[in-house]
Amino acid sequence: MSLSYRFSDPTLQQLALTHRSVGKPNNERLEFLGDALLGAIIAEMLYEVHPKASEGELSRLRAQLVNGQALAGTARELELGDALKLGSGELKTGGFRRDSILADAFEALVAAVYLDGGFEACRQSVRELFGERIAALRRSSKDAKTRLQEWLQAGGWPLPQYELTASHGEDHAKIFDISCTISEPLPLQAEASGGSRRQAEQDAAETVLNQLLERQPHR
Repeated sequence: MSLSYRFSDPTLQQLALTHRSVGKPNNERLEFLGDALLGAIIAEMLYEVHPKASEGELSRLRAQLVNGQALAGTARELELGDALKLGSGELKTGGFRRDSILADAFEALVAAVYLDGGFEACRQSVRELFGERIAALRRSSKDAKTRLQEWLQAGGWPLPQYELTASHGEDHAKIFDISCTISEPLPLQAEASGGSRRQAEQDAAETVLNQLLERQPHR
């Protein structure tokens, strides 16, 4: 994968790839702008592709695409690590491989494209990079428990724990209360109720996955 956009002002591209460990100027301000631009453009794409999806479903899909781990993967495909400018400390500790640094650099690069070529150039670049990913999400039929498990396994973290906390109601209409708990990378727990243990587990897993993707820090 490569970024098709070509900069008129190469210094913007260089700034986007300059980590704060170098000193000032660095890419922190560009990262802030890029985060907002990326979120808006991805939201537009999802809105187009999923005309019947609810706000919650669209937010979940966006969180799968715009989080530190996913953006770091995109940065690696663009080989941004090789072009990063890092301070000596980050160079010694392998900062060019760190998810947080790579994700920030990618967001900064999105902002640099916007400042150099305008919104339409930025929008087109993001749509080119994320078109296949969004199509793949559309084809995916994996349930919430599977998606949560795979996300955790990809990071080498422990699998979620599900617990029946209560059941109530008549036998023919029993309601099950289930908790879903993870310990890493963030301690999170969610509870859900359903007419079957399976459905309650799915709903609890969905909540934990959404919280995890929203809170997973870039830094």
